[in-house]
Amino acid sequence: MDDVDSRPVNRDEIRDFLASRRARITPAQAGLPTSARRRVAGLRREEVASLAGVSTEWYTRLEKGHIGGVSDDVLDAVARALRLDDDERTYLFDLARSSRHRSRTPSRRRDVQVPPGVQWLLDSMTMSSAFVRNGRTDIVAGNPLARALLAPMFDSATIDKRGRPNIARYIFLDPGAHHFFVDWNAAGSATAALLRAEVGREPHDRALREFVGELSTLSPEFCSQWAAHDVLIRHDGTKRLQHPDVGHLELTFQSLDLPMSGRAVHDLITYTAEPGTASEDRLKLLASVAATRSREAQPAHLMVDRLGLRRRERRRPQSPGAW
Repeated sequence: MDDVDSRPVNRDEIRDFLASRRARITPAQAGLPTSARRRVAGLRREEVASLAGVSTEWYTRLEKGHIGGVSDDVLDAVARALRLDDDERTYLFDLARSSRHRSRTPSRRRDVQVPPGVQWLLDSMTMSSAFVRNGRTDIVAGNPLARALLAPMFDSATIDKRGRPNIARYIFLDPGAHHFFVDWNAAGSATAALLRAEVGREPHDRALREFVGELSTLSPEFCSQWAAHDVLIRHDGTKRLQHPDVGHLELTFQSLDLPMSGRAVHDLITYTAEPGTASEDRLKLLASVAATRSREAQPAHLMVDRLGLRRRERRRPQSPGAW
């Protein structure tokens, strides 16, 4: 029997994740004989053990959370038996890795400052809404078009003390999110799955666990999504928004890994519109408004300096080979 203090903090996640994946596979899908006298949904533990090539006793211990000493080959066999997709497999390996490095005291990861170069990159993307999201779904940096596109989120009472929106908190705790996100169920499911993946990466992050606890306490919808144990490492696709200023938008969004210092996990997210569509016209209108507001917000000395620079460029003689 393990000492209580030595138990990995993610034991419940291991148990519930493996049980939920086992429950979704039917014997017919696994190529096993079926019978009418089954007491469990999906596969039995002994059936998963047989498919993975391990003993029933061994798999039972694994499903109870004893995963720290399991080899990668065995985890691969279990992942194949449970038909895990790439994201779910990564999550299983993350759970095993964190169990091998036990910590009695959950820690808090410090917020990492976004480098100036990243902000310059965001600002240069004038026709794409671009922002940086951390693992807890805080929006920690963005360009003017992101601020205009996600105005309901930035104007929500769910922002933090620093004025930063949090995607999960907005989706699950602000009633307006149901109108802003046309496919709210899909947005909620994906967001909960992204947080689930982050918990697998960082099970000892106290702030992350407190955040999940907050959402679980305040949002029945989040509780339902969290209980599904779905996992999402990266989120790309199409997003439909009902914007308060320009109306319906159908946008393509991409997520890119953004290397940062320490253990921080950040994604650079871009929203763009298909050329020649009404959504592109509406996004251009938002971009124009955002650019105007950004110029108006510039300090006076910067505006004067930029005007002076443009005048100097106009006076500068062109060389014969200039183009």
